[in-house]
Amino acid sequence: MMGHRQVEPAALFYEFSLERHIPGDHLLRSIDRFVELSDLRRELASFYSNLGRPSIDPELMIRMLIVGYCFGIRSERRLCEEVHLNLAYRWFCRLGLDGSVPDHSTFSKNRHGRFRQSDGHRLLKPVARSGVVSFDMGSARGIQSRGIPR
Repeated sequence: MMGHRQVEPAALFYEFSLERHIPGDHLLRSIDRFVELSDLRRELASFYSNLGRPSIDPELMIRMLIVGYCFGIRSERRLCEEVHLNLAYRWFCRLGLDGSVPDHSTFSKNRHGRFRQSDGHRLLKPVARSGVVSFDMGSARGIQSRGIPR
């Protein structure tokens, strides 16, 4: 006899925690321990204007770039899609479940224009020194993870 799927009314409130759904041994958890971006706004203030619409949060921008480097996501369009869909990426980027991911064209303009004169790659040095990952910007993959199969 064919069973029937029980359809219950949708709950009004859900309890969901990204923190509980990201495995403890996930690569981004290891990296997150070494990423300290509290002084980022002060350091990059000269690259922002006081006029116009608010731009992409610089911490979100750097965290998204780290995700792209670590997982070999070379396309900015694809990176924005992946951050939108992947719970671990959303957790690492501090977006929660309902945070907005920047449009790929806005992300691209900021990455190629606003931070070109900044020394943004030095922010990745503590992560590389930790030994969790090593960045090789000349390789096709861009990263070698310790203990993570390639």
